[in-house]
Amino acid sequence: MRAEAAKRVELVFSLFDANGNGVIDSDDFDLMTGRVLEAAVASDAGAKEAIRKAFRRWWTTLATELDADGDGVVTIDEFRPFVLDPARFGPTVSEFAEALSALGDPDGDGLIERPLFLSLMTAIGFEEANIHALFDAFGPDAEDRITVASWATGIEDYYAPDLAGIPGDRLVGAPAV
Repeated sequence: MRAEAAKRVELVFSLFDANGNGVIDSDDFDLMTGRVLEAAVASDAGAKEAIRKAFRRWWTTLATELDADGDGVVTIDEFRPFVLDPARFGPTVSEFAEALSALGDPDGDGLIERPLFLSLMTAIGFEEANIHALFDAFGPDAEDRITVASWATGIEDYYAPDLAGIPGDRLVGAPAV
């Protein structure tokens, strides 16, 4: 695993631990889902249901694949070595990427405006300056929009252990200037 990917893993764990109790459990995904849905007020019921299912699948996949001792929580030690395994998590990541990027496009024009992108990413727990750096890395158009496809691909790339220098690396640490 590349050093950049290792940093992404640490950040993802801290975000998934939405209640801050040091482990990931089902309640964390309920909290995060609620926050994201609050930010997606303009999205239709289908898009909201898709993100609910995607978050639920994340939790189910993590619990099934990583909860080694069966205690209903995933610790950082259980999480760290396996979460970026494309064979185990690829379909889950793809479903999440598709659902989240679609949630950012409530009018269905294939484009995501910066304010909604910022709201959704803030709801997940990312830092505002890093979110702006990520959005800029996706190369917004003159009207400050990015494509749904570029965001979905960016999400999938974020969980790839062999990738570095990707837009998602801007979410880790200090934002690029």
